[in-house]
Amino acid sequence: MTARFPVLVFDLDGTLADTAYDLIGTLNVLLMREGLTPLALETGRPFVGAGARALIERGFAHQGAALDPERTEALVRDFLVYYEAHIADESMLFPGALAALDRFKAAGFRLAVCTNKPEGLARLLLEKLSAADRFAAICGRGSFPMHKPDPRTLWLTVEAADGDPRRAVMVGDSRTDIDTARAAGTPSVAVDFGYTDTPVAAFSPDRVISHFDELWDAVASLEEALFQRAIEAS
Repeated sequence: MTARFPVLVFDLDGTLADTAYDLIGTLNVLLMREGLTPLALETGRPFVGAGARALIERGFAHQGAALDPERTEALVRDFLVYYEAHIADESMLFPGALAALDRFKAAGFRLAVCTNKPEGLARLLLEKLSAADRFAAICGRGSFPMHKPDPRTLWLTVEAADGDPRRAVMVGDSRTDIDTARAAGTPSVAVDFGYTDTPVAAFSPDRVISHFDELWDAVASLEEALFQRAIEAS
């Protein structure tokens, strides 16, 4: 038997936390500064989830405003400064998320975050949302030389959490999360309330849930097979 722990690895934006309000709000500050029309939440929500640069590029393109690389870099810097100061003005954990984290932690799971959000911002957000202490590892862009969907990002996150890679499950909301898990040989649970304009089931995760109350049963249905795999590999 391994001495390491079963581990759940979570994406952050669109999975654990609904951050679209503050992300789009920050984008709108930049748009208005440039004399462009701010985006409604419903319009901008599908643009969220791929990082600040992609959000800026998508938002400006939607308004018909072209950006050259130098201007984009300047906007990204401005975005990150403003966003850090307003990171949890309206952001919140999705319903049931905190209770689910506590249930798994009490059952002996290690919990980790693997996000493409910069690590410092990920930590700050989780601290603001009173959830950071639940996690054995919080890893984001800058934690490693690579980022999702490179499977090494997931492996290194599991290692940082002292988790058993043979009993790991990735929980995310996007194709990037599911592709990362698949490349790492890790089962995935997808939430269907995140930031993707394509139904997440189309990316063939192992399980799909619509509320965090469903996560326990989804992981339990995977954990039996994972536990048996760990025994056989020991």
